[in-house]
Amino acid sequence: MSAPTTPDLLALDRAAQDLLFRAARTANTFTDEPVTDAEVAAIHDLIRYGPTAYNGQPLRVLLLRSAAARARLLPYLSSNNRAKTASAPLVAVLAADVDFHERLPELYPHRPQARDWLTDRATRVEQARFSATLQIGYLLVGVRAAGLAAGPMAGFDAAGVTREFFPDGRHEALLVMNVGRPGPDSWRERLPRLDTEDVVRTL
Repeated sequence: MSAPTTPDLLALDRAAQDLLFRAARTANTFTDEPVTDAEVAAIHDLIRYGPTAYNGQPLRVLLLRSAAARARLLPYLSSNNRAKTASAPLVAVLAADVDFHERLPELYPHRPQARDWLTDRATRVEQARFSATLQIGYLLVGVRAAGLAAGPMAGFDAAGVTREFFPDGRHEALLVMNVGRPGPDSWRERLPRLDTEDVVRTL
């Protein structure tokens, strides 16, 4: 990792910056050390403060711990993702609750009419996917904050996973994520990142 070339203007100390971003990697192998329910709760307690539209918080997390649950998932994954998912200490199916609006009187109490704004299902599904995707970003950072590594995967049959694990039609699978402590040869060489000049414009 190269030394910084600009003054450090961030509030987080450099060790925390590295833990969350610079030194963090997407893991492809994991040790067999378990990820506990207490660790999962600590991660959620941190990331639940990230903003979402209407404070709706539509992300739902299904943890697959048992071999039987993994066996149900594996056929829906791309072939490259099956072995690492079968051996990861924890697998999470990340989904959007498309009926999140039912909780808005509780979560958005200063606008009691907000639930009625989202009676159209297509509009509600779009909002649920958008905000749940934001929350997945927070979750990735939260996993890293716990000293763990995440292996998010989009290489799966989302419709099949939704049918298999969420047959009530209320949830839509968005991502599958392996979580644990990185094992041997867990990642490849880091790929290039865009510079600020390639991303940021000022008008």
